[in-house]
Amino acid sequence: MIDVQDVGIAFEDRWIFDGIHLKIAAGESVVLIGPSGGGKSVLLKMIAGLLPCTRGAIQLESENVGMLFQKNALFDSFTVEENLLFPLKERKKLTGPPARERAHQFLQAVGLSGSEKLYPDEISGGMQKRLGIARALIVEPEIILYDEPTAGLDPITSRTIADLIRELRRKSGNTSLIVTNDIQRAYQLADRIYILVEGRLITSGTGTPAEVRSTTDPILRQFIYGLKNGPLEVSSS
Repeated sequence: MIDVQDVGIAFEDRWIFDGIHLKIAAGESVVLIGPSGGGKSVLLKMIAGLLPCTRGAIQLESENVGMLFQKNALFDSFTVEENLLFPLKERKKLTGPPARERAHQFLQAVGLSGSEKLYPDEISGGMQKRLGIARALIVEPEIILYDEPTAGLDPITSRTIADLIRELRRKSGNTSLIVTNDIQRAYQLADRIYILVEGRLITSGTGTPAEVRSTTDPILRQFIYGLKNGPLEVSSS
């Protein structure tokens, strides 16, 4: 479903990464972890078609792609309901009562019933994240990209959001690529886990959560267990 072939990207002659290969099968959930600034969100935006490749190619079996941005990218001047009605109109050409009924179904699915007339700044961060997920999924994407879906959330809300993502994926069968540095959520959400570090993708075995947990790779171990000593440079700031 997603085929990343020898991909690289450079900004002002500085390569962020180069020679990345990644294949994600239809219906699979892959989680991408790694140090900040390593290019995880950049790769996600390239797959979404928001950034061009400097080299290589990305092939998607479907153009029906949804994305949850790290900051949710909600329309502040739209109500909760209007944030869902907008993509229905633009992507599905659905308006009027059918659109409102569908919006209400998705608000119920993410636990936001009764919040239809509120604005994004009137709801909590966790509720905003739920709204972002509903907006990304309401157009029924075959491929869904999540950029730090649990960032800034408390552990209980974080787990609840991950449970929601997993349940909605189970119902829809979509293909997921998730960027996160929340290791527990990575284990919870992934069929396979990769780390993007020093411009390359690394995993352990086939990348299953069990294999990553028990990895002997020094880079993976240092990152997932938060070790100060190891091949990765640790910022003192």
